[in-house]
Amino acid sequence: MGEAPGAEFDDFVRSRWVSLLRVAYLLTGDRHAAEDLLQEVLEQVYVRWRRVRATPDAYVRKALVNRAANRWRRRSRRPEQALGDLDRSAPDHAGDVALREGVVAALRALPLRQRAAVALRFLEDLSVAETAAALDCSEGAVRSHTARGLAKLREALSGSDLVLPEPDSHRSAR
Repeated sequence: MGEAPGAEFDDFVRSRWVSLLRVAYLLTGDRHAAEDLLQEVLEQVYVRWRRVRATPDAYVRKALVNRAANRWRRRSRRPEQALGDLDRSAPDHAGDVALREGVVAALRALPLRQRAAVALRFLEDLSVAETAAALDCSEGAVRSHTARGLAKLREALSGSDLVLPEPDSHRSAR
């Protein structure tokens, strides 16, 4: 078959795990689902390492977005089942947690393309061109998804102390 990826793949995963998990979390809105999503994608990358090792970040980001979209489509076809009342204890930092939960809820409410564009542009610090490659769309579509996503986030978070960037203010030169 071929040589196993070995240390090079391990180094990639170690150096990028936190960042990739953050993207997966923002795409799914759930830590466990994000871990599952990232694990599935990294298994795929491991098998294809020889072909993708020159640009693994781009490949992984695109795979995360595609798998998240597939999961979202599958989930939207299934009826939801009630879990019943969950015991939720108030954390010590209830205000911070509420704000974070509000941000995550606002992100989850965005359509997947807008959520992915905002996450990749502002949290992964990708250029418009890099984001377009990850989302497999034009740069104009990235600008549109980003602007619309930020506008919806601004509206959803209007009562909070968060200040969201303007769509064209972030790495506009790139």
